[in-house]
Amino acid sequence: MPTPLRVLVADDHPVVRAGLIALLGTLEGIEVVGEAGDGDAAVREAMLSRPDAVILDLRMPVLDGVGAARRITADLPGTAVLVLTMFDDDQSVTAAIRN
Repeated sequence: MPTPLRVLVADDHPVVRAGLIALLGTLEGIEVVGEAGDGDAAVREAMLSRPDAVILDLRMPVLDGVGAARRITADLPGTAVLVLTMFDDDQSVTAAIRN
């Protein structure tokens, strides 16, 4: 049996975060290893759980998703980051892609 993809979910909306975790829990080959409600907590949790991938909300308190993505990819270069957002402003999306 292949090793599951270890995923961290970070979103400041508890219902969204719980929904993503529930959805991922139904998928074979994915293990949710942590969750966070703000960008700073996401970075801390990533350092502890060392996930293969992080699903990260772009707009979060304390540290936004761009800053969190920058820190996570700098400290854990093998970790993929998938950014989610409901916002469509080019500046935020472009910054997320760069990081």
